[in-house]
Amino acid sequence: MTFLQRGISQSLFRNRLSQSHRVNLVPRRSASTSTNTTVNTWRTAGYATVVAVSAGVFAVYYFDARSAMHRYVLTPVIRNLFDAETGHKLAVKVLRTGLSPKDPVSDDARLKFQLWGEDLSNPVGVAAGFDKDGEAIDGLFDLGFSWVEIGSVTPKPQPGNPRPRVFRLEEDDALINRYGFPSQGQPTVLSRLLARIPKFTTGPERASLRDGSMLAVNLGKNKESPADSIDDYVSGVRAFGPYVDVLVVNVSSPNTPGLRGLQNKDTLEKLLQGVTQARDELEPSVLTFQKPRLVLKIAPDLNESQLADIADVVRGSSIDGVIVSNTTIQRPSHLKNASKVETGGLSGVPIKPISLKALQTLRSQLPASIPIIGSGASGPAKMHSILPKQELKWFKFIRVSGKTWEQIVKESVDKHSWREPEPKPTTMEQLKTEAEELKNLLGLGEKGENAEGLKEPAPMPQEQVPDDEAELKGAAQASVL
Repeated sequence: MTFLQRGISQSLFRNRLSQSHRVNLVPRRSASTSTNTTVNTWRTAGYATVVAVSAGVFAVYYFDARSAMHRYVLTPVIRNLFDAETGHKLAVKVLRTGLSPKDPVSDDARLKFQLWGEDLSNPVGVAAGFDKDGEAIDGLFDLGFSWVEIGSVTPKPQPGNPRPRVFRLEEDDALINRYGFPSQGQPTVLSRLLARIPKFTTGPERASLRDGSMLAVNLGKNKESPADSIDDYVSGVRAFGPYVDVLVVNVSSPNTPGLRGLQNKDTLEKLLQGVTQARDELEPSVLTFQKPRLVLKIAPDLNESQLADIADVVRGSSIDGVIVSNTTIQRPSHLKNASKVETGGLSGVPIKPISLKALQTLRSQLPASIPIIGSGASGPAKMHSILPKQELKWFKFIRVSGKTWEQIVKESVDKHSWREPEPKPTTMEQLKTEAEELKNLLGLGEKGENAEGLKEPAPMPQEQVPDDEAELKGAAQASVL
């Protein structure tokens, strides 16, 4: 074999060997690989199921406004991650989206009561200051409140005071704020009220568009408006009157210069005359077929003389009710948090005795026909569960008394309300009363013990019948004898 032939043979041998190795190196699927794939598939499905079930359970608890999740998980997380104002705004945004918790339970019939002849499903509402611009009205109703009050709303947009302007006093279960009426203005808020209406094609004759509930707008005034001017309030009555159940005249915020001066008797009288006249000039609402109620909101920092002046003005006006109270500028000595020195209005649990004292004083000077709406004294730490906790307290009290909430309130209001002084009797009425008292005292009545041996005086001739006064004097003398 030549050298060339030997080289060709070796080359062919290497090629064949290479091909045989390539054939042997082709991977083949084994039984164990197939088993691993099946296990991975089931594992993935298991994880997906766990995630889906967990998400479902979370959703059930999250959307239940009475769930402990809001107290022990979500609220602490928000407080730790955000400052007070940012957390406040976040809550409003969530309520606005419709992805907020809802009260799944109908109110107990024993909590039902009437306000101005209208049924409310329970006596718990949310005051102005939370939803300042009417962004979350339906989200708040979904939480179970029967009264939702938005605002304060000013005629023109204004930013309010500079930040920081809200401070948590966690040890005291309180807040201090100096917001200063930040408002997007009447046109923006009014557009939101109008946008709600088409969503409710049928509903009760309420501006709230909900059964057993009321919608209120709290009216404020712009910072640059003259201190003694009532124009901002009159403007608010005309703008919002056709679209709400209640208008609240706020003269009690401590964060707008000169505002509380409107609580002075002469100025307040002028203000209430102006807003009631503007209300009376409105046409009946196309939603409620009536005109809105007008309510005055006052501060708790008023002495008895000032409260007496306010009561006197309210009694002489066409105001439908009073809200007691707004925040206080007082700082109780037991406050612990370092933020207690901040300027602004204090709200929460520490204000309760101050507000109650003002309410009791005013209640004693207003007739039962003018309702007083209590506001405040609920700590921010308790707001997540205020409805179930309050209802539990009321149910216990109702069960013990065997009465409804309306009966309990009516009895208390009737007992403590101011009453119109009885007119002094005339001379004739006094004489009649004295004669009857003497007659009963001496037993000269029909069933008196000494009446048997006494004779009635002979009738006098017609022409000698004396006048009423003389006749009563004679009857009194006869009784004495």
